[in-house]
Amino acid sequence: MGKLLLTGVDGNLGGYAAEVLLTLEEPSQLIFCGYSQQALDKYAAMGVETRVTNFNSPDGLAEAFAGAERLALISMPFVGAKRQNAHKNVVDAAKQAGVKQIVYTSLVNAGDETNPSVEKKDHIYTEEYIKQAGLDYIFLRNSQYAEAMITNYFTYVKLDGVLKNSQGDGKMAYISRKDCAKAVAYALHRGAEYSHATLDINGPELMTISQFIEYGNQATGNSVRYQEITDEENYQIFDAMGVPRTTDGVFKKDSEAPFSSDGMVTFAQAIREGKMDTFTDDYKKLTGQDAMTVLYMFQHSDEFQIGERHSKDN
Repeated sequence: MGKLLLTGVDGNLGGYAAEVLLTLEEPSQLIFCGYSQQALDKYAAMGVETRVTNFNSPDGLAEAFAGAERLALISMPFVGAKRQNAHKNVVDAAKQAGVKQIVYTSLVNAGDETNPSVEKKDHIYTEEYIKQAGLDYIFLRNSQYAEAMITNYFTYVKLDGVLKNSQGDGKMAYISRKDCAKAVAYALHRGAEYSHATLDINGPELMTISQFIEYGNQATGNSVRYQEITDEENYQIFDAMGVPRTTDGVFKKDSEAPFSSDGMVTFAQAIREGKMDTFTDDYKKLTGQDAMTVLYMFQHSDEFQIGERHSKDN
């Protein structure tokens, strides 16, 4: 049997996935890929085979994937044609290298043509491209990271105590990025049990942003409240914070919103329109564990901040 290959171990989700995977598999059965050898050195010291990769170019990728039977593609941190091309390069190289199955971190309800999220376009493109390549797959359609909104909550604690966005009363089963990472590790570990599978990786409760904020208030003693604004007003808030509209822009170091505003505003629109309220127990079936609750994450909020963008976009 070939090895299990995990990409993006130099990023937030990939780093967590690597930690979990090392508890499930022997290091000798693993290949870890990242943008720099420096980020990979600690894994090499554990006995993991490591390979430096740049998905923006196809050069050398097939060789980097050689010997892998199953590959986890953690989606790239940029949006649009650049990400689609990077994902295409990975899929093409995986097929050339003889990889049998791809685990891909997609987005909740990615297959819905009426979903307005700009992020969705890249994810459904990648899903379809993997299918067209004739590879087996496990698509992990993740709900929104709770960390993003926990960080956002504390931003408004420091401002006027009124969390403003345009998602209204739409619902989302917020899930920790750490649980999404655990799902990646388990999908690699248990991949032989799945074939052509699409799994919804949701948190344990479907809720509105107002309910999310109440959990934050309960855990912290703050009195944040929610105010719905228009999509354009939402853009203006991010503009004032110096957040670029697209991932081609410049991201500030230590930004409390390390995502493009196009992605965040259209995501809010999708939630408002009920396009993100998928709710299943696929996560528990995959991992055998319950996902962490929003209340727990707020009670341990220092451990559940969104953090910096680590993966390089070069």
